Amino acid sequence: MSAGAPVRPEGLNYGLDETPKPLPKAVGLGIQHVLTMFGATIAVPFIIGGALGFQGAELAVLISSVFIASGVATAVQVAIGSRLPIVQGVSFAFLGPFFAIAATYQGAEGMQVIAGMVIVGALMPLILGYGGLMGVLRRFITPITIGPVIALVGLSLFGAAADNSGQHWPLALTTLGLIFLFALALAPRVRLFSLFPILLAVLAAYLIALVSTALGVFEEGSAAAVSFAAVADAPAFRGFEVGGGGLIFPWGTPIFDFTFIVAILAAYLASSIESFGDYHAISRIAGVGDPDARTINRGIGAEGIGCALTGVFGGFSSTSYSENIGLVGLTRVASRSVVLIGAGVLVVLGLIGPIGAIIATIPIPVVGGVYLALFGLITAVGLSNLRRADMDSQRNLMIVGFLLFGGLAFPAYFGSEAAADFSFFGIGWATTFVASIGSNAIAVAAVLGILLDNLIPGTPEERGIVTNPLGSHRRDGARSRSRR
Repeated sequence: MSAGAPVRPEGLNYGLDETPKPLPKAVGLGIQHVLTMFGATIAVPFIIGGALGFQGAELAVLISSVFIASGVATAVQVAIGSRLPIVQGVSFAFLGPFFAIAATYQGAEGMQVIAGMVIVGALMPLILGYGGLMGVLRRFITPITIGPVIALVGLSLFGAAADNSGQHWPLALTTLGLIFLFALALAPRVRLFSLFPILLAVLAAYLIALVSTALGVFEEGSAAAVSFAAVADAPAFRGFEVGGGGLIFPWGTPIFDFTFIVAILAAYLASSIESFGDYHAISRIAGVGDPDARTINRGIGAEGIGCALTGVFGGFSSTSYSENIGLVGLTRVASRSVVLIGAGVLVVLGLIGPIGAIIATIPIPVVGGVYLALFGLITAVGLSNLRRADMDSQRNLMIVGFLLFGGLAFPAYFGSEAAADFSFFGIGWATTFVASIGSNAIAVAAVLGILLDNLIPGTPEERGIVTNPLGSHRRDGARSRSRR
């Protein structure tokens, strides 16, 4: 490495400040990020678009708007936010409020309400971030909380991985097998497989699906079959006009219906907490240590800006994408430049409809196979945080175990019929708020973790706050309180 060149942390192919050369390599790495987030990015438009009654051209415009909004939000995050290699995409935390809006408003009017409430609600992350509140909250969050929160980012998404893979397990498992082959077996021998394991696995699985469809092995209508029907409905190019399907407010002037504000704010809070965990995960993967208060505040504030812009461009609220953090861990490419290129690719896909529509022909089971690999990796990254705490402590074992179990149990309850009569002391807005938080695994683990870890006595070494020069999280001879 030449004098003055960025210092690359050990184990990485490219560090934060490095740009892969030549340019085609960097572009390929950026496209790999787009492919990784593709399934989740188009899932929400299909889900909410269907609830709003969108079909054909309207659905194509919605998908296009989401691509543009995600690209802009990602660029904002990397350029002026946390400055970490984080991709921003559609947040699943908002599905509940969006479904509630779709139950009242249909068609373009529904998207006008969604845009209005996303823009207003963006004030929360703006205040939390640029007001310095998330940085203050950081003082109360230790590895005992961070570990389960990050782990639940992966564990809570098992349903998406199972649903997508379950549509055709042979193709999904083929994709998964290719990822393991490229990332673990071939990567140490061939650098190409170290940099592009996901991209190459997706291309290989797509080719298998394409040939199988042409030969009639995968019948038309099968989830594993490749269909180009949606390409015809995609707009050729998005104009820059306002309204009428244009780039700015494509659905019309935003409508502000504050009936949904409590649910929207609860979703923003859950999303901010999830991003807090993501910042720690990507910082550890990128080899730069835990993010400081300033980085966290800038990141959350930038999410507020990004979310407001998604409302302007006719998309949905955005949040950090955990699957792309998993990709950084798999490829060991933590370059900001690569993520910025990916952001540019997203905008181009949104402006030129047929390109995005062609990528949308990737069969869902292929995406499911990618999820099986990446969500598991995220879970492992979360659990690795616990090495910094004393996991021989009965105190820590009980807290961590309850956070992992509660993070799965409470959302399961709030998603069941048993929660239909749930009421928080008969207070309407409070009931909505508690239900919104309780429905999100990450929010549950974060809230319970902060409370339990700060209320139950424990030494700094035990909690993972203090480390000695040798890397141990307990001073010589120190004993945790829970075992005294």
